[in-house]
Amino acid sequence: MTTSPASEPQYSGVDLAGIGFGPSNLAVAIAADEAARSGAAPRPLTHAYFERQPVFGWHRGMLIEGATMQVSFLKDLVTLRNPASEYSFVAYLHAKNRLPDFINNHTMFPSRTEFHDYLEWAALPFAGRVRYGVEVTQIKPVVDAGVVTHLDIVGREAGRPDRQVVQRAANLVIGTGITPHLPDGVVTSNRVWHSARLMDAVADLAASNPRRIFVVGAGQSAAEAADCLLRRCPTAEVCTVYSRFGYGVADDSAFANRIFDPESVDLLYSAPEDIRRQMLAYHANTNYSVVDLELCQSLYRTQYEERVAGGTSRLRIMNASTVRAVEEGADGVRVDVESLLTGRVETLSADAVVYATGYRPSDPAPLLDAIAAECKHDGDGRLVLDRDYRVITSDAVACAIYLQGAVAEPSHGISAGLLSTTAVRSGEIVRSVLRRIR
Repeated sequence: MTTSPASEPQYSGVDLAGIGFGPSNLAVAIAADEAARSGAAPRPLTHAYFERQPVFGWHRGMLIEGATMQVSFLKDLVTLRNPASEYSFVAYLHAKNRLPDFINNHTMFPSRTEFHDYLEWAALPFAGRVRYGVEVTQIKPVVDAGVVTHLDIVGREAGRPDRQVVQRAANLVIGTGITPHLPDGVVTSNRVWHSARLMDAVADLAASNPRRIFVVGAGQSAAEAADCLLRRCPTAEVCTVYSRFGYGVADDSAFANRIFDPESVDLLYSAPEDIRRQMLAYHANTNYSVVDLELCQSLYRTQYEERVAGGTSRLRIMNASTVRAVEEGADGVRVDVESLLTGRVETLSADAVVYATGYRPSDPAPLLDAIAAECKHDGDGRLVLDRDYRVITSDAVACAIYLQGAVAEPSHGISAGLLSTTAVRSGEIVRSVLRRIR
């Protein structure tokens, strides 16, 4: 059996430990407590979480004023699993004395800022179970008679790299979210950054009275960044660069949205792999590299009305184009933009370049390296998950490891990394843990 060094603070064992404490694992924490209160659990589950952020936060860098959620408030942390939950968005509104006002607003889509406040409100009661400011660096198997019975989750405290914390757990759920993606060779700086940092950087950028800003990308984040920069930097020309003729519009029609229904997860999981891939490709435009129609229309109106007023639009669309080179100097950035249609390269100076080039699922493989040989992988090297989001392992592993987020998309569908099924997904994971305890 492996043991932790004596110098490491050792926390008592728990039934379930979570790595990451964003909406997905917050929903697990709520489901675990509600299962105990409802009598569904033979006893209260003990659970604890590690979060590398110093406080709870969900895409803080994109909390743009006026930006709204792209999913209904009913797809909160709990409602699709337990409409009577005290952790619902409606319960939050009631607690904040805003329920009548929200109803009068005639919307299903709250602002992103308000929804973030809801998440913080829901996370607050679990503060004692979360180790904020700790980054997990290793997962050590605890072996008894040749079988991995527990896992030791090892983390380091921010600002104290010499100090480790260790949590032993009978089961583990990894919900580390997504990581900003940048094109190969792009190096971030004070002038070049990913859109995930937009709200962290825009105030200083606006104060410098920039003349020109580039936004690279064609999805929702790119369009939101362009819209935000046009408003916050009134002296700047905002150049958007993407390989299409125009922004693609998100398909949020009623029939297409069925891909996000909880029942669709069952259908997709049980479908042949080639059919599942086909369905994911068909419906990628419900979520990936697309923009809300209302925002598309708003940006177009902005450009058109400026031209009507007589003058050059501050929104410059460099469509069917790609950024070939970015060279940063003391006074700004030189950007080479090539037209994909003509091959012509235009070089422009700018004050900043924002890459709204999407995200990639955080890879859990490095954390699971110590037991990788006991985990099943598919032909592409990905971990294979059971229907309950549990990594399929050999009989040498008695504890369960669950994966939340977009990493589960190939087997469970587009909703695996989105809020759409968070409430139901968390309940399925907790029920799976309870079955194992029984």
